[in-house]
Amino acid sequence: MKLLSVNAGSSTLKFRLYEMPEEKVLTKGSFERIGTDDGDYTIRVGDEKIHKSADLHDHNDAVRILLEELVGHRIVHSLDEIEAVGHRIVHGGNKYSRSVEITDRVLKEIESISDLAPLHNPAALLGVKAFQEAIPNARMVACFDTAFHQTIDEATYLYPVPYEWYIKYDVRKYGFHGLSHKFITEKMASILEKRPNLIICHIGNGASISAIREGVCIDTSMGFTPNAGIMMGTRSGDIDYSIINYIMKKAERNLEWVDNKLNKASGLQGIAGMSDLRDIDRAYLANEQKVVLAIEMYTNRIVDYIAKYYVRLGGRLDAICFTAGGGENDDIIRREVVTKLFPLGITLDDSKNRETIVRRGVEGIISGSDSMVPVYVLATDEELMIARDTYNIVEG
Repeated sequence: MKLLSVNAGSSTLKFRLYEMPEEKVLTKGSFERIGTDDGDYTIRVGDEKIHKSADLHDHNDAVRILLEELVGHRIVHSLDEIEAVGHRIVHGGNKYSRSVEITDRVLKEIESISDLAPLHNPAALLGVKAFQEAIPNARMVACFDTAFHQTIDEATYLYPVPYEWYIKYDVRKYGFHGLSHKFITEKMASILEKRPNLIICHIGNGASISAIREGVCIDTSMGFTPNAGIMMGTRSGDIDYSIINYIMKKAERNLEWVDNKLNKASGLQGIAGMSDLRDIDRAYLANEQKVVLAIEMYTNRIVDYIAKYYVRLGGRLDAICFTAGGGENDDIIRREVVTKLFPLGITLDDSKNRETIVRRGVEGIISGSDSMVPVYVLATDEELMIARDTYNIVEG
């Protein structure tokens, strides 16, 4: 079966075409700057990466060009070969705890909760509708980034605010990066041959940490929005909410300005003046003081959540897992975090940590032989998780 895995953003569309169930990638690529006259896209054909400019006025243009390229390069001989399309949907609210086939009802429900993810859900819906029109015979599946965390219990997902906010306005913890956390959970279940107890650290520009008990999520650091939890590339993470009103008055700014600062100019960017971990690592090695400070703050917050979840799991932990761009490739961040976990009996093999870089094709255990808990570095694959869920639903 040929199956498309699609991740549509407000101005982007990333894709992979798989042969399933072999999980063979036939092609992949992305469209950038959708909604402009100077968009561009890449598509891999065999070993060649093709890059072109294009007028991408909307997602329909991106989908049309993508399908033309698939046929034009004979990646598929006919669009009828594409039997299913899996779509990443950032927010499923409290309605969806698993991936589902898309029906008119599902589309309406996703649209009805778009105010919970105003930048993401509307864009994803545009992608769904564009593919429905272009390849109407293909079955469409929605894969929700919040679904994996819907096993969290009420005492954990509720906030200590008026209960009617939850009843009337759906104010609660939802969690994000669920496709990644689910992928790593399943990967570790295969490695350990059991339903594992894990702490998963998804460390990218956006970052989240989850506690997994017997293969099921019991808590996660992101909350009502992705701005909750640990300090991130440009997001503040958890702060005292009173800062918002205080800064609005002192700086004579409105809520939109403060919200923008907390999401796009805080975290590592706010302290170090940069958010790319590669730049930060170079500056850290050069002992730039604001960057050293930022790394100290950043790793402290990661350690705080790991320690918290270690207790939630009753100290029964099969592994700590680092994944996503920073977790997979940043040996400095990993070293600082694991070193600070020494009181829990967790140790680091510094040589293995330096050698284990996923972009160089190296995964594995970076903890010391005497560590009470093994620490893994694993590649995540949200697009493959989408493909697997879609295939399982289409095949029943």
